[in-house]
Amino acid sequence: MSFNIHLLLAMALFSIYGVQVCPFLETQTVSQLLSPIVIAFALIALCRARFQRWVEQARVERRLQRSFVLYIGLFAGAGVLIATVNGVGYGAPWHSNAKVILGMLCLGYFIGCDQVLGFQLQQARMLKQQQHLPLIPPLGSFVQQFIGFSLCSSLVMASLVFLVVNKDLEWLVMVGSERYPLAQAQRYIVTEIGFVTAVILGYVMRVIYSYSRVLKQLLQEQQQVMSAVGNGHLNDQVTVSRSDEFGVIAEQTNQMIASLATSRQALTQTRDIAILSLASLAETRDNETGAHILRTQHYVKTLATHLSQLPQYQQELTPDNIELIYKSAPLHDVGKVGIPDAVLLKPGKLDDEEWAIMRQHPQIGADALEQAELQFSEQDTAFLRYAKEISLYHHERWDGKGYPQGLIAEAIPLSARLMALADVYDALISKRVYKPAFSHDKAKAIILEGEGNHFDPAIVQAFVACEQQFIDIAKRYQDGAHVAA
Repeated sequence: MSFNIHLLLAMALFSIYGVQVCPFLETQTVSQLLSPIVIAFALIALCRARFQRWVEQARVERRLQRSFVLYIGLFAGAGVLIATVNGVGYGAPWHSNAKVILGMLCLGYFIGCDQVLGFQLQQARMLKQQQHLPLIPPLGSFVQQFIGFSLCSSLVMASLVFLVVNKDLEWLVMVGSERYPLAQAQRYIVTEIGFVTAVILGYVMRVIYSYSRVLKQLLQEQQQVMSAVGNGHLNDQVTVSRSDEFGVIAEQTNQMIASLATSRQALTQTRDIAILSLASLAETRDNETGAHILRTQHYVKTLATHLSQLPQYQQELTPDNIELIYKSAPLHDVGKVGIPDAVLLKPGKLDDEEWAIMRQHPQIGADALEQAELQFSEQDTAFLRYAKEISLYHHERWDGKGYPQGLIAEAIPLSARLMALADVYDALISKRVYKPAFSHDKAKAIILEGEGNHFDPAIVQAFVACEQQFIDIAKRYQDGAHVAA
């Protein structure tokens, strides 16, 4: 609720109380009752605008404190003004003036609480991640604030009801019993007490509602961030928007997330090193070079990134999945460690028996990766799933004439179809003991001839669209003079 609405509502309640509720004030005319009230509330509005700069000059974490003090001071001053006018001008007794001052102080307290809580909500929404409030001791306490509010509210209600009852009993003895029948006088007294009680309870409920909104916002953000962290998103943070227990919880949560991110980064680096080491070990037993790993890895990522722009691939080729495929690609030939040197390193053409042995390397690699996968949870080995697919199926063909299982078309996992083209392209442009290095144009022509039989047509089209990137990757990670221009 805005301050202007609060101010108008408070003025209306105070005016209704003076004109319709309080039996003592019937000796004054409506203009006499309303004039000091309207002037006092007008001064509150003017002084608030005047002192707003004083509030804004404070540090962010101190502005709320200054705002609360300002509201209390403005309403207390207005109460003193109304009481002075009534006491000096119309001879109002001390307990009536005390009731006016306490009533205005009560309004200032409740309105100040509600406004400060509203400002806290706005502040939390305005603050963005990495723009946290500093936790400067001494820190406040949300719990102590609520306890203090409850105690103050109880004290205010008891004091006001006591003053009202004391004043009304005196009025009943001195005036009411002579002017009104006892039943009517009792009705006036009960009405006044009920009105005052209802107003206080209304403001108490309003402030409790504001407290609940603040608490809900704090807990909701904490829950959302922790849920995101549980799903592996470690870039989120809880906004530190308060200098109290919730600010400490938010800061400690952010420290925990940062620690988890650091640990995950270290594990990821360890995993990547292990992948590259294992892949390099496999390559040392083959005629291929270590740069083959890097080139095919980047070819696959280039193709996947291009395909991810097409609607039919967006669900599978998310940025996270592309990264997993990229990281897993170096393990495509890890099964070659199980192939005898006599077959693996033979410089000439393999005979049928030797070729049958060589064709076992996809299954050997997949079996080894599956054993590793069984030791960990599914989330921890997401990259191994792609590594196993690539190792087992990257020699399959679109027309079903590949090995080891003879899968056809889209029955071949997408990651393996990507590696199939990347692996063949790199083999074509690289020198081997059994062939010279082909130029990019010749390799491209062979790839195009394989569209629809060896390779997925969509991946071939992606290759054509990205051929300059393939050329750049080949130059960046070339094996000395082994890669043709």
